[in-house]
Amino acid sequence: MRATLDFLLHDWLSVSTLLQRPRFAEHSSETFAQVLDTCERIAREKFAPVNRLVDTEEPRFDGERVHLPRATHEALAAYVESGMLAAAQDFDLGGMQLPCVIEMAANAFFSKASVALGGYAMLTSGNASLLLAHGTPAQREVFARNQLSGRWFGTMCLSEPQAGSSLSDVATRAVPDGDDFEADALGPRYRLRGNKMWISGGEHELTENIVHLVLGKIPGPDGALPPGVKGISLFIVPKHLVDAQGQLIAERNDVALAGLNHKLGYRGTTNTLLNFGEGRFPVRGAAGAIGYRVGQPGEGLRCMFHMMNEARIGVGLGAVMLGYAGYEASLDYARQRPQGRHLQAKAPAGAVTGGGKDATQPQVPIVQHADVRRMLLAQKAYVEGGLALALYCARLVDELHTGDAAAAAEAGTLLEVLTPIAKSWPSEWCLEANSLAIQVLGGYGYTRDFMVEQYWRDNRLNMIHEGTHGIQALDLLGRKVVMQGGAGLKLLAGRVNHTIARAGQVPGLAEPATALAAALQQLGAATKAAWATGVPEEALANATPYLQALGHVVLAWVWLDVALAAQKGLDAAASQAPLQSGKMAAMRYFYAYELPRIDAWLGPVARREPLVREMQDDWF
Repeated sequence: MRATLDFLLHDWLSVSTLLQRPRFAEHSSETFAQVLDTCERIAREKFAPVNRLVDTEEPRFDGERVHLPRATHEALAAYVESGMLAAAQDFDLGGMQLPCVIEMAANAFFSKASVALGGYAMLTSGNASLLLAHGTPAQREVFARNQLSGRWFGTMCLSEPQAGSSLSDVATRAVPDGDDFEADALGPRYRLRGNKMWISGGEHELTENIVHLVLGKIPGPDGALPPGVKGISLFIVPKHLVDAQGQLIAERNDVALAGLNHKLGYRGTTNTLLNFGEGRFPVRGAAGAIGYRVGQPGEGLRCMFHMMNEARIGVGLGAVMLGYAGYEASLDYARQRPQGRHLQAKAPAGAVTGGGKDATQPQVPIVQHADVRRMLLAQKAYVEGGLALALYCARLVDELHTGDAAAAAEAGTLLEVLTPIAKSWPSEWCLEANSLAIQVLGGYGYTRDFMVEQYWRDNRLNMIHEGTHGIQALDLLGRKVVMQGGAGLKLLAGRVNHTIARAGQVPGLAEPATALAAALQQLGAATKAAWATGVPEEALANATPYLQALGHVVLAWVWLDVALAAQKGLDAAASQAPLQSGKMAAMRYFYAYELPRIDAWLGPVARREPLVREMQDDWF
């Protein structure tokens, strides 16, 4: 994996050019390499060896405390010590001012070694980043800084048992805490009552405190909660109350663990149902969890999307790395497992044969069989393409924050369109890579003797959390591709066409360039047809196949662009270049086997297929 990571960072994305920018001027290619080396080592030594342990010894609640394996504490302590929680933050916050693309590349090692353990860090980093962007100076100093140092961990609390993904139905109430509630040094103070479900990292003793970011609604003068998402506000609700200097005070906040969710995979991360303000831990003699408002009333969802969008790219990267782990495991197995023999045009006279095979010959490793190579090539195309997409999005984040005004604006627009794809495409297709890894191992893959079954179980979550597949699809077709008159899709098409034009001049790449041009045209026509009547119900009924099609077009573009960099390496190589040759083969696979799928997906989109809208309940 490291060779591919280095190739994508340096040969494809040219990350060394970022060193010319003031924010990154104190770094060098050597410091980038040192960060990757350190994270690769910690992941290998502290995370990977305990990945199976944290799966089998899942979190346990005894009614008072949540118990986790000691190895969880040790692995996360090593992560905190590395400084990666603040990797991309300013020096004066204890950060390293690393480019986002280097931070994401470094975190890839942890996701691959144990994605569940890495979840605590992803949530904490995202929580702190949100507070740096939207919190008051005191909130940044007390809550963000203590998370970036690893003293405290953080969560995001959106879903509720009765609402799920329907955030407009959030029922958590936040009532001003007395007449002087605006005077608290940590922000306007409220009492919160409600329940939050599916909260990853919601209870543990890994750190001395947990900072919950909670969505809730402030009742109106009549006591009723405002309807819709515009009435949602955001609150900091710490597990333990703290003073204005960030020191814990005697009282615990009224946040109680109702229970742990028992999951198919991802078991190393606690997943909880939390009760806020039920009175189990009365604060100052009254029920209601103390919370401090972030931003203005009614702006909670806008603030929370800062963390959610960051988390969605992180989820995509996690899906990629689980797929990558399965790919490497199945490739290693295929190179060692002897079974079967080569097909021959004609067996020797008198030989015992079966299907054109000479049974007198020794068995061959299964990697030599064409169908096994097909499955391995599919995995390679999915996981390396997904990794390239995640790193490209991270590179856009760097452009958004450090580029000139025009480049930053373009990067922001592209990220709007690509974020649903960066989350959903790897979640679907790197899960398929895990399924193929099981298939390569055959019956052994279906046992717990090999890790590939756990990789599949862990990865199955990624199509669900941080916005399900269907929600991402509705966001993409319903908002992102039509916003600003389709500006985002036009900008993306411009980038794709630039790659097509370059590839058209390179021997061996002109044919896939032509295929990509046709696919892009087909996608544009389907987008227009979907919205031809202007009726959202008609356009969005087939949003998921649209997401799949646009995702495949984007990955075909990414692979063609990566192939241009690989071809440069092949042209410069004095001898064989297996790394670059492998990239070219994966690109060819994607165009031969994957890109043709978009015909089936875009058909229902273009004709606004009414079946799923017309299907009636009792017909099932």
